Amino acid sequence: MPEVFKNYIGGQWVEASTGKTFENRNPANWEEVIGIFQKSGKEDVDKAVAAAKSAFNKWRLVPPPERGKILRRVGDLMVARKEELAQLMTREMGKVINETRGDVQEGIDTAYYAEGESRRLFAPAAPSELPNKWAFTARLPLGIAGIICPWNFPMAIPTWKIFPALVSGNTVVFKPASDTPATGHRLVEILEEAGIPKGVVNLVHGGGSSVGIPIVEHPDINVISFTGSSKIGKEIAAKAGESLKRVSLELGGKNAQFVMNDANLDLALEGVLWGAYGTTGQRCTATSRLILHKDIHDKFIEMLLERVKKLRLGNGLDPNSEVGPCVNKSQQQIVDEYVQIGKAEGAQLICGGAIPEDPELAQGWFYKPTVFSGVTRNMRIFKEEIFGPVLSIIKVNSFEDGLETLNDSVYGLSSSLYTQDVNLAFRAVRDFQAGITYINGPTIGAECHFPFGGVKETGNGHREGGWTVYDVFTEWKTVYVDFSGKLQRAQIDNY
Repeated sequence: MPEVFKNYIGGQWVEASTGKTFENRNPANWEEVIGIFQKSGKEDVDKAVAAAKSAFNKWRLVPPPERGKILRRVGDLMVARKEELAQLMTREMGKVINETRGDVQEGIDTAYYAEGESRRLFAPAAPSELPNKWAFTARLPLGIAGIICPWNFPMAIPTWKIFPALVSGNTVVFKPASDTPATGHRLVEILEEAGIPKGVVNLVHGGGSSVGIPIVEHPDINVISFTGSSKIGKEIAAKAGESLKRVSLELGGKNAQFVMNDANLDLALEGVLWGAYGTTGQRCTATSRLILHKDIHDKFIEMLLERVKKLRLGNGLDPNSEVGPCVNKSQQQIVDEYVQIGKAEGAQLICGGAIPEDPELAQGWFYKPTVFSGVTRNMRIFKEEIFGPVLSIIKVNSFEDGLETLNDSVYGLSSSLYTQDVNLAFRAVRDFQAGITYINGPTIGAECHFPFGGVKETGNGHREGGWTVYDVFTEWKTVYVDFSGKLQRAQIDNY
């Protein structure tokens, strides 16, 4: 019998009030059931929020370095269980084992970084303009954080959000993605073992409409952190705006790698293979557009096709597999629909573009790594996020042409330029409209101690990762202490 996983509310493992459950299956082998999870509803969210609210007043008074010590223990436990967590993650979302090990490692790094930040919640002070008066600032927690996470990085992304929220003194209501509930569940078990007080972290399994929306709409939740599609992000922003609730959104991308005619082509090839087909293209930072200078266009395509055709599809637990499945049948169908759209628009399908016929892959949601050439800027496959192993190639005549092509997107998450010209590199840093720019590196590979996020429809201006995420989860307070013994009226008495 598959394991039955419960919600975690107020320090207790409990079944959903609905009495309903759902299955979590392996996308590489749909016959394998990973576990049975609670199909929760609004009543469960209400209970979780009540537990978080009750725990907040004690948790906010715990000194931040003491909160950080708990997260250090979380990191230690994750180190001890890294392989176990990675294998579980591969089974439930499909990406190859080396990638899921990296996903767990990012969570470990974030835990240790969060402990460090618990001693660096710096707040500036400055001299008052009046005598015998001090002025300074302080960071205070907001209250309850609603954490809504995607399935493609089911360990890394929850840690990006939950750990800073906790260090900042907030309590948490966490909804992992329905496609990857087991990894999020194990994370909460580790938090419990590390000593997180009852009610500080609450886990509610379930879908977006039955759990996600009640989290966003709940009047006692003070901040929402969401990673997912731009469409859903806009809906969350609109709903949260009704109560002026703080919202941090990390949304879609249509990232481009631009290869100039002076680039190291072998290096650029390795970059685009990793950027386009790592995680089966199911990353917000995936390389979905490849912009090639006309002088190297034909040669680079020849190099690319030789390698793409040799990529090995398979179960991610097989160390020989290089590309895993799409996360579910629906995502596989979306990818195929975009392939048909690209063909109908006149793009040239030069590799892949089909569900593999290999009987060993028949039980999973695999899709052949796909390449389109002859793509133009008016095509949907140039503009829209596909979230699958599909790469669109665009030929440009110059750096200026490529710059305009790269920036022609409603998204602006990640970007990449391969060149040996330092002047072009710095122009890219200045002029690429993206929150992240790589020089001679692929569009994926963020580090946990730097800000992560984008511009335009990729988000709403906040940044996760690094020190900047602590601005999401803290409220600024300005403090004035007047020990002059008399009324001082700043802009009146001082001039």
